[in-house]
Amino acid sequence: MNTSSLMEQILSKENLNAAYLQVVRNKGAAGVDGMECTELKDYLSENGETIREQLRTRKYKPQPVRRVEIPKPEGGERNLGVPTVTDRFVQQAIAQVLIPIFEEQFHNHSYGFRPNRCAQQAIIKALEMMNDGYSWIVDIDLAKFFDTVDHDKLMTIFGRTIKDGDVISIVRKFLVSGIMVDNEYEDSIIGTPQGGNISPLLANIMLNELDKELEARGLDFVRYADDCIIMVGSKQAAERVMKSVTRFLENKLGLTVNATKSKIDKPKGIKYLGFGFYYDSFAKEYRAKPHVKSVVKFKAKMKKLTSRSWGVGNDYKVKKLNELIRGWVNYFKIGSMKGLCTKLDKNIRFRLRMCIWKHWKTPKNRAKNLIKLGIRKKYAWSTAYSGARIAYVCQRGAMNIAVTKERLTRFGLVSMADYYAERRVTC
Repeated sequence: MNTSSLMEQILSKENLNAAYLQVVRNKGAAGVDGMECTELKDYLSENGETIREQLRTRKYKPQPVRRVEIPKPEGGERNLGVPTVTDRFVQQAIAQVLIPIFEEQFHNHSYGFRPNRCAQQAIIKALEMMNDGYSWIVDIDLAKFFDTVDHDKLMTIFGRTIKDGDVISIVRKFLVSGIMVDNEYEDSIIGTPQGGNISPLLANIMLNELDKELEARGLDFVRYADDCIIMVGSKQAAERVMKSVTRFLENKLGLTVNATKSKIDKPKGIKYLGFGFYYDSFAKEYRAKPHVKSVVKFKAKMKKLTSRSWGVGNDYKVKKLNELIRGWVNYFKIGSMKGLCTKLDKNIRFRLRMCIWKHWKTPKNRAKNLIKLGIRKKYAWSTAYSGARIAYVCQRGAMNIAVTKERLTRFGLVSMADYYAERRVTC
């Protein structure tokens, strides 16, 4: 494919319109200039032709990205870069033209940030390999990959495919546009900050070099962005692969392997994309399930949403719980978690009963509501005036009889177990 005149494709009205619609759909926070997505239409009406001419003549100058630090569940922070809305629009227009070109080169076992691909497909492929007899895993962790990409190495790889100097120029400008941290400017000497519309593509362009190297060595692997696991048949082979691949990543690609987080283990000892793995002795195969750390993270979010001190209505709590439940089950539906969902359901209902009990406030009101829900008058009054702690009251007895699963379902609460049964995908 001729890639020497791509800028005109990028600047076509159809491509720019599609880019605008995607940026608005994505929403997102404002960059350093404070412009919101809702303001982009008017801004482009006034300045669209100027932006197009600046891109044609290499005079377009991206603004610095706004640094946002996001806490990681396992500790530390992840740096996100928020470009201005205008820069996101330009990056999106570039990405839409470049993605089909590079898609033809990307490896079939790469699943991250690619059209019609997802994390669940990566897990399914990993299970296939494990069940083909690859019982040892080389789990390579790259230290702050998006923050450490070498610009020169990346642009050299980029230039092997893209021959349009205008496109090469603007992509490099985005890489070196700088970072604003607490209103202080910093040069972006290395890295392609997460948050930009073109960053995932650039990350895959860089790591496709790893994919090609692994394929040339005849190794089976699965990669999702910078999360890569390599499957081998023995511990000795795993140790050799860990050493040689680490050398390639650090010496050839200029990346840093996190030695403390990288590991060699059996499938059941690793966590990949939030999933854990176990051996089903009855089916004689490895299967996936939510990793224990993913479950802990879910429980923490659920507890926050069912906090008795959160000053919102119980209907709103249920709405937010349903969003959490649906999102979590949809992500992990390829895993085995029927029993887990049942246990989590019980815990969610227990915590909602405590919210309801507190919402009723006074013993008199609690007794009246219990009676309305079918509890015998004497039992209702003795429960309401018992003076027992909320947790004790809501774990057993009248509240369990009154506020049943069926009643909570009618109130709108989604059952994890039922939703999982509907959405489950076996692999």
